[in-house]
Amino acid sequence: MFLLILNNLKKIMRSFAIVYKMVFKTRRNAMAVLEVKELTKKYGEGESEVIALDHVSFSVERGEFVAIIGASGSGKSTLMNMIGGIDHPTSGSIIIDGNEIQVMSEDELAIFRRRNLGIVYQFYNLIPTLTAEENIALPWKLDGRKENKERLSEIVNMLGLEKRAKHLPGQMSGGQQQRVSIGRALINEPAFILADEPTGNLDSKTSREILDILKFTNQKYKQTILLVTHDEKIALQANRIITIGDGKIIKDEVMK
Repeated sequence: MFLLILNNLKKIMRSFAIVYKMVFKTRRNAMAVLEVKELTKKYGEGESEVIALDHVSFSVERGEFVAIIGASGSGKSTLMNMIGGIDHPTSGSIIIDGNEIQVMSEDELAIFRRRNLGIVYQFYNLIPTLTAEENIALPWKLDGRKENKERLSEIVNMLGLEKRAKHLPGQMSGGQQQRVSIGRALINEPAFILADEPTGNLDSKTSREILDILKFTNQKYKQTILLVTHDEKIALQANRIITIGDGKIIKDEVMK
């Protein structure tokens, strides 16, 4: 009788463990703002074929600050282009806020990217004939949306650009232009910010200031950030580091 009860208890515990894992996995996926599944990118054919990404899989939860690091040719830039919808994978999927982006048309992707992604480039990519605040508000204009002056003022002030709001990019330093680029990325409250070597064109002091701004937006606004870099010192500012090598994830660690 005792053995029968013990066996039944073991079965119940096993069932509970299975259910718990299923629920935990479901909850984790539900919290993921980005899911990359078996992502592969190949260039060329036959003997000249190059595998830039080889079945890469990971997810990023809302509010995380994740750095993707790797040497030149590791595949990190290819991965960034895939996530940003700039290039298309050979196979695999990218899901952003529940939307599978690789099945979208170019027009759908352009609209989705504008509304859901904030992209910060190494070389700023500002419109030279627009002022700082006009560049920041550009996603609204492209989307035909009414300008929210309160939101715009909040972003300008948070970035310390009050005295530069009416200045053109050519009248600003590199660090100030990158602040404008970050403001443009933040203005739509995106699913996440994708920062591609955001300090690569800046001196060390200005680089620290830009990283401090990214960390501040992550901590205050719970803004999800995916930062791509080759610099380990910069990557260490993130809460989690994914290391890419030869098109594969070779390490994925949460920083203490």
